[in-house]
Amino acid sequence: MAENAVNPPSRSSSSTIPPSVDPRSGFDGVTKTFRSLRPAVTLPSPTMPLSAASYAFSLLPSPLPSHPAIIDATTGAAVSFPDLLSKSRSLAASLRTHLGLSNGHVAFILSPNRLEIPALYLALFSLGAVTAPANPASTPAEIADLVRLSNPAVAFAVSSTATALPRHLPTFLLDSPEFHSFLTSTATPAAEVRQSDVAVILFSSGTTGRVKAVALTHRSFIVAAAGFYATRREGRPEVTLLAAPMFHTMGFVLALKGVVRLATTVLMGGGRAGVVEMLQAAEQHKVTEILAAPPVVVAMGRPEVAAGLDLSALERVVSGGAPLHPAAAERLMARFPRVELSQGYGLTEAGGISILIGLDECRNVRSAGRIHSNVEAKIVDSVTGEALSVGQEGELWVRGPAIMKGYVGDDEANASAFDSDGWLKTGDLCYFDHDGFLYIVDRLKELIKYKAYQVAPAELELLLQSLPEIMEAAVVPYPHEEAGQIPMAFVVRQPGSNLSEAEIIDFVAKKVAPYKKIRKVAFVDSIPKSASGKILRKELSKQALSRL
Repeated sequence: MAENAVNPPSRSSSSTIPPSVDPRSGFDGVTKTFRSLRPAVTLPSPTMPLSAASYAFSLLPSPLPSHPAIIDATTGAAVSFPDLLSKSRSLAASLRTHLGLSNGHVAFILSPNRLEIPALYLALFSLGAVTAPANPASTPAEIADLVRLSNPAVAFAVSSTATALPRHLPTFLLDSPEFHSFLTSTATPAAEVRQSDVAVILFSSGTTGRVKAVALTHRSFIVAAAGFYATRREGRPEVTLLAAPMFHTMGFVLALKGVVRLATTVLMGGGRAGVVEMLQAAEQHKVTEILAAPPVVVAMGRPEVAAGLDLSALERVVSGGAPLHPAAAERLMARFPRVELSQGYGLTEAGGISILIGLDECRNVRSAGRIHSNVEAKIVDSVTGEALSVGQEGELWVRGPAIMKGYVGDDEANASAFDSDGWLKTGDLCYFDHDGFLYIVDRLKELIKYKAYQVAPAELELLLQSLPEIMEAAVVPYPHEEAGQIPMAFVVRQPGSNLSEAEIIDFVAKKVAPYKKIRKVAFVDSIPKSASGKILRKELSKQALSRL
């Protein structure tokens, strides 16, 4: 369909709120669910044939702006908005003509952040082909598993990553002359794509079990694009520093954000760049927004980091992917008092669920924000299945148009992930307060079962990280004959610290109930983490077992 036939999204604060809904918390006393307190964002009819790329293009003005769409922070190379549009359309035509890609074909992508990636994503969207990006740091065995899960027809890689791919998979190099010739072909009309078609397969982190292939539809990304467009800011153009890898859900979605909001996206090396290097790029390009994992936020709060750099253009830091310690948040806000520190919460399976918006909300440093428009939520008692109210802890369930279609080829996982009414069970222990702010307590699967009690590792980790002599800490269950499991802490001490196991155990014991006490401590050089900054508890649990 014609791109200009799609009405741009708008925000409305006049949506009808039933009298059963508390306007302060968003809790509906009749349905026992939480509604978004954000202004409603209009969406195109779900039955309209529409790809995520066509929808994104429909939001762009004519003529397109002259400022860059994407800049490579390492080389300084840039792609303009006209070039991005032209390259993605030409690439779509080439991929269909030369590779035979069409609706439903899966394209496996194994590459670090590069200028070509956004155009490739948009081209595949246009064709109705399914994009399946993976971590280029994965081992050949891990990649073989991901290929088996996603069943791709073709792979796109770079010279340094292609050797890790299975030999039977046809592979095209993004850094080859052949691929670059695809970017200048004559464009032909895109295929007709339904919003319910799968657009992307993203691989879950696998921190607590086997990796799953998450199928997300075009509708999922249309919802995200509509939200980004409706909340765009007037005035000078936004410049976003994207350090998150684009194979991860945060990097993937926020690359789309740059397109629909006409923001310049400054690409870093997908998680490999150092903090000082990132902030130097922020100064050079007058970055207004930084998207980063918690370790970057922690570093930015230190006085010696960014010393002498001009970050006066910076308006917002978005932290996601893993919990951020409140003390780290407060340090950054003290250093940059005019900068919003927007913490949020999301899942690969559901996209963005909540976020803090504006300086006032961002002062609520322990919260993951208020839920987005078009998101419904409820808190459920994991034992009784009863829906809970404000201030009560339980498993967070979510529902909405951005939720995944399901796990590819895993009926068992799908059956356990959804209830009969389409609610996605997040596996996270959470609660809402009286102002509609969401708080994440911990992963239900990661709770330590000490006798008849449940212990949240995240609570103990926050306590441990309040000790000045501790740089990082993670808590996992350790088998115990009498108690079943006891909390064991893995601790990274500050350089020069002689903090002992006994001192740590004693410190925690004075601040928690007896069943929450740390019973064992191991000192390590680093805490293993995923690309998004999440603690790899499964790996630490193996280390704990090896100490038996």
